[in-house]
Amino acid sequence: MTAPGQDRTAAHEAWPPAPIRAARLVLRPSEARDRAAFVDLFSSPEVAAHTGGAQPRDALERAMPEVPGRRPGLFVAARDGAMIGIVTLDRRAPERRGRVRPEGGETELGCLLLPEAWGSGYATEACEAALGWCAGARAGEPVVLTTRTDNAPAMRLAAKLGFTEVERFEEYGAEQWFGVRR
Repeated sequence: MTAPGQDRTAAHEAWPPAPIRAARLVLRPSEARDRAAFVDLFSSPEVAAHTGGAQPRDALERAMPEVPGRRPGLFVAARDGAMIGIVTLDRRAPERRGRVRPEGGETELGCLLLPEAWGSGYATEACEAALGWCAGARAGEPVVLTTRTDNAPAMRLAAKLGFTEVERFEEYGAEQWFGVRR
């Protein structure tokens, strides 16, 4: 996932798009009211088990901007107005392992949900909505996804969303699964 504040979207895209409505969720830009949920998300040991480590809550409280995550490519996934997670569509850094085009820079899908939102199909719903937007905004572009092979829920989500394996490699101290959806 791209670091907060890093812009990896195409320069020609208007951002933010209008909110995207799904069956139970709305994908929208972040707002000041989401700040506490961002702190919860990035300090969660459960979430961090799949992302390389939780950040200290007190450090996040000090460093988190008033409107966190306000950048192109980041959607807040909200249920009944409250943030339950984020979905990102960022340009994959060309120097990273895993690519489907020689020059790299493909759109990479990312999704993080608060633990209380796990197991209810929200990740599938949010990712499908974001992918639908991406198909219009970046027509014909492949979308890639990377996850740890030991993250069984993420592996199931990748399959459900129609991603197919391209390769596996070591990164961040763990085996990664890299797939594409065309």
